[in-house]
Amino acid sequence: MQVEVETLTIELSTVPFDNRPVFITGNFCKWLPDLEEYRMEIVSPGNYRFQFPEDMELPYPIEYKYTRGGWNQVELDRAGRPYGNRIIKAGETLVHDNVIRWQTDISAKTDHSPIVETVSEAFEIAQFSRTRRVRVLLPHEYYENPDQRYPVLYMTDGQNLFGEGSEYGNWEIDKSLTALAKEHKAGVIIVAVDHGEEDRVQELSPYDNAKLGKGYGAKFLQFIAGPLKTHIDTKYRTKTDRLNTGIGGSSVGGLLSIYAALMFPQTFGKFMVFSPALWISEKIYFDAVHFFEPFETRIYLYAGGKEGAHMIPNVTKLQETLETQSFGYSRVKIKSSVDAKGEHEERQWNKEFPLAFEWLFFE
Repeated sequence: MQVEVETLTIELSTVPFDNRPVFITGNFCKWLPDLEEYRMEIVSPGNYRFQFPEDMELPYPIEYKYTRGGWNQVELDRAGRPYGNRIIKAGETLVHDNVIRWQTDISAKTDHSPIVETVSEAFEIAQFSRTRRVRVLLPHEYYENPDQRYPVLYMTDGQNLFGEGSEYGNWEIDKSLTALAKEHKAGVIIVAVDHGEEDRVQELSPYDNAKLGKGYGAKFLQFIAGPLKTHIDTKYRTKTDRLNTGIGGSSVGGLLSIYAALMFPQTFGKFMVFSPALWISEKIYFDAVHFFEPFETRIYLYAGGKEGAHMIPNVTKLQETLETQSFGYSRVKIKSSVDAKGEHEERQWNKEFPLAFEWLFFE
C-alpha cells in the first residue's frame, strides 16, 4: 500500500577508512544500486545520513540495502555473506543501522597502521568544568574482527603521542604500533587524552606543590576511571576488567600513572611510568607504603640519566618501596629500565614505548 509520510531519516555507521560513497537502495527505487539521489550524506568519518523527501510516497514496509555503488559492493554480514533485506515499518521516522563489512572490501586495511578516530573534540570533564579532545588508536584489524575485544591503555598528553605531534615533540606511537602489529603485538586500544596546555601540570599532578599550586590529578583520574572509561567501554569493543586496563604517561603524566596504581587499583592493572616527576611531592613514597594493594599488577618504570641528578635515585627509591610492599606477592611484577644517556624528552619516550608496551600487554 502507498503511505505518505512527513519524513524518514536513516543513519548509518560503518568502517571509517573507506572513501567510497554509500548508496541506499530498495523497493522505493526499483533496487537500482547507485542512483545519485539516494547517495548518503557524510556526517563524519564512518557516519552517514539519508533523509527521504517529505512529500515522497514510500511503499511500506520498505525493503532496502546499502551498497558502495554496485551489487558487487553490497553490504555483508559478520560471516562475509550478503546481508538480508532490511525492513522499515510504517510509522518509523528515525532508523539507525550499522554495516561491518562490504563486498569487494577495499575498506580492509592493507597496512598495519592503527586506525585513528576522534572520540570527541570537546569531551566534558565535569571535575574541572572543562572540555578536552580525546582520540583513540584502534588496532589495524579492529573492523575486520567484529567479535574480538581488546585491552585498553589510557595515555596522557595526547598532543605529543602520534601524527604530527606538537611543538614539544612526538612519541610516534603510531609508527611503533605499526611495527608491533607485524609481530601481532599491537592488539590494544589506546585512548589519548590531550593535556590542558598551561594548566597541564596542575591538572595531572595528584599533589599540591608550593611553587606549582594545587594539584588536581586525583580528579583527573576520577574522570578517566569514571565517565571516560564508561564511554569508551560503551562505544568500542573493550575488555573492561582491571587486568586489561592500563594507564601511562611521562613526567607529571608518569607521576599520575603511578598514583593511579596506588589509589585506583580496582580500575587499572597495568602502568607505563616514564620519567615520573616524583620531585613534586615526597608524599608519593608515603602513599606507596600505605596504599599499595598487592593485586595482580604490572608496572614499567623508566628513567634517564640526563634528566637531572635526582631522577634515577627517585625512581629507584620508588621501585624499592613498591617491591617492599609487594614482597611475597609474585603476581606483582615491576620492570625497570634506565638509559644513562636518556634525556627528558618525547624522542626518548618514543624509543622506550614499544619496549614497555610489549612487556605490559604481550609477555
